[in-house]
Amino acid sequence: MTQFPVVALNGPTASGKTAAAVALAHELASIGITAEVINADSMLVYRGMDIGTAKPTLAEREGVPHHLIDILPVTQTASVAEFQKLARAVIADCRGREVLPILTGGSALYVHAIVDEFSFPATDPLVRARLEADLEELGSQALYERLKAVDAATAAVMMPGNGRRIVRALEALELTGSFTAELPEWHYALAGVLQFGLEVPREVLDVRINARVEQMWADGLVAEVQKLEAEGLRQGRTASRAIGYRQVLAMLDGELSPAEAKASTAQGTRRLARKQLGWFRRDPRITWLPPEPDGARSFAAQVRGRVQAEVREA
Repeated sequence: MTQFPVVALNGPTASGKTAAAVALAHELASIGITAEVINADSMLVYRGMDIGTAKPTLAEREGVPHHLIDILPVTQTASVAEFQKLARAVIADCRGREVLPILTGGSALYVHAIVDEFSFPATDPLVRARLEADLEELGSQALYERLKAVDAATAAVMMPGNGRRIVRALEALELTGSFTAELPEWHYALAGVLQFGLEVPREVLDVRINARVEQMWADGLVAEVQKLEAEGLRQGRTASRAIGYRQVLAMLDGELSPAEAKASTAQGTRRLARKQLGWFRRDPRITWLPPEPDGARSFAAQVRGRVQAEVREA
């Protein structure tokens, strides 16, 4: 049986990860290796959130199977722990079928949780529900003060406005008496991981992001949000906070003008891209390939060489 590596294509939003992953799958097919793409983006999991997430269309996937897209309703809260289980199961399935898995997405935390040794603190739905109700009623600052009184060291490394993470810390402290705010060190839990990064100059990325946001509005993002609102988008703690969706909801509430909503979406996306890139840059195991004139195809050809060298017979 052939042992294939797991290829992770990393990079910020609008860096061209989908095109690179599809091009790599075709490049590998040309040398007899079948590959499939596994999504590692926290927002592509939601059904109906297509335009605002730049979800790859069937045409853009070019016949390459994509996993873990459109698996949740917008009302359900996305969980890194659950996603870890799902992604690792798909990776194992691909390898069992002698298919090479290509993990791609801009959520560095998701990639880290999937490929590395990464455990999660205890959880209890009743405790979580109670704390989330407190967050809704009292606000994140009040819960931050509660956390500070219980565990000042943990509070010191958290943002007072990050209500969800504060709730998670309080839950773990109540259940186990401890909570580790620091992420685990980089140590692969999966065998044969190859990580690559898409290198795109900031000015190029900004132009792409601005153009993407304009296209989202032209393609009907507002109508998409209105449709999802009727399906419970506002009740979705994760989905309703996604960049673009949050701004359109504020626009529908009269808090932002259409121009302000569009500008805020572009600004928020640019900020997210810088944050994503900062996360990925911390991982010394990622091989960053410089931008090439031919884009995704050139990148894929370079990655193909590394993959071919790693493939072995068990």
